[in-house]
Amino acid sequence: MKNTNTLKFSEKILDNILNIGYNINKYFGRNTMANAKNYTEEMVSEMTTAYTDNPTRETVDELARHFGKTTRSIIAKLSREGVYVAQPRTTKSGEPVVAKAELVSEIQEHFGIELPTLVKAGKADLQRLVDAISQ
Repeated sequence: MKNTNTLKFSEKILDNILNIGYNINKYFGRNTMANAKNYTEEMVSEMTTAYTDNPTRETVDELARHFGKTTRSIIAKLSREGVYVAQPRTTKSGEPVVAKAELVSEIQEHFGIELPTLVKAGKADLQRLVDAISQ
């Protein structure tokens, strides 16, 4: 009778251990990557307020220094909060980036014809053509 009780007790212990499985840290109160928080509510509130007041890259850099985080981390958090506005891409000279497809569509509209292989032309040539027809 004693062996049967010991066997049942052992089976219950094994069942409990197997049911815990990968969530063992949850039962012992350890922080895992899944439930660790990088930002407190106060930090998020301060970040969103500062960024909405002045939505620039300099603000992001300042927040990164203030909180000891990377700029990518700050941008990711602001994006998750729905606040971050991506800065428009510019060339080295500061002009906005224009895709070749946009230049081609502008040329096609001007002449009223379809030019499917024009996309293969160089961007500088396309830009010069657009500038010439815009005058």
